[in-house]
Amino acid sequence: MMTHALCIFAATVVSLLLGAGILHLLPRLGKPGRSVSEWLCRGIGLDLVITYFTVAPMIVGMWCFGWRGFLSAVAGQVVGLLIWTRLHELAHPAARKGPRIVHTINRSVGRWRNHSAVWITALAVPLFWFVRIGEWVIYPPLTWIIKLPPYKSAEWVNVSRYKFDGLVGHDLVWCLYCDWMTGVWSLGTEMLRNVESFWCPIRFYSGKKCENCTIDFPDIDNGWVDADGNMADVVKVLEEKHKDGDHSWFGHPRRVTVEGEPQGDSTTPTTPVDGDA
Repeated sequence: MMTHALCIFAATVVSLLLGAGILHLLPRLGKPGRSVSEWLCRGIGLDLVITYFTVAPMIVGMWCFGWRGFLSAVAGQVVGLLIWTRLHELAHPAARKGPRIVHTINRSVGRWRNHSAVWITALAVPLFWFVRIGEWVIYPPLTWIIKLPPYKSAEWVNVSRYKFDGLVGHDLVWCLYCDWMTGVWSLGTEMLRNVESFWCPIRFYSGKKCENCTIDFPDIDNGWVDADGNMADVVKVLEEKHKDGDHSWFGHPRRVTVEGEPQGDSTTPTTPVDGDA
């Protein structure tokens, strides 16, 4: 069994470093390579990359050798990341020696505190991956059945911080993680706004909860019925807000009109195509 665990560990390290090498190589293969690289940075392409580097090794390890394989895969992911980080920093000596996020925060809170906290945040990767699965599997049927607005997921779920000058090694990988994470979470929140305002447009009895949730759910102060109201008030709001067949949350951009016509900006939802969710 120890041999099997070592095989999973080694295979994980090699496959992740190989995958990273291919990602670095693609932009150097001319226009076709750059096109593939850009596709892998957004929408379904990015979903495939994230799956390859994060949950796929865990799934394969677990499937092959149970918990021993799972732990071996995780160990391989950590070691693979550390190796890539070092190699990337060595390949960019000027940026490595220049101003760095990691060095600044190390001085602020201490090296061990900073690195320990960063690795703790990595534990959330499977959570965000499952959120993304939900955006693909759970929400789209709602756009067909009750006509909730669809979204171009690539406008939310994408990464671009690799273009920022000076991001190398440790700084780059964690900034890309946050880049992906914020897009996934923001899209999920947008979808939840539609769900809440469609089915449950009622303010919470807890004033503090209303205050805390207003940023993510603006309709709390933009149309939801007061907690001391009645069902007649709720029905009135639903009939008023959905009378034209628009089932988006009440502050949705497509509800904002110019001379009676929906605004034609990039935030206006369209029928999902080319990997949209």
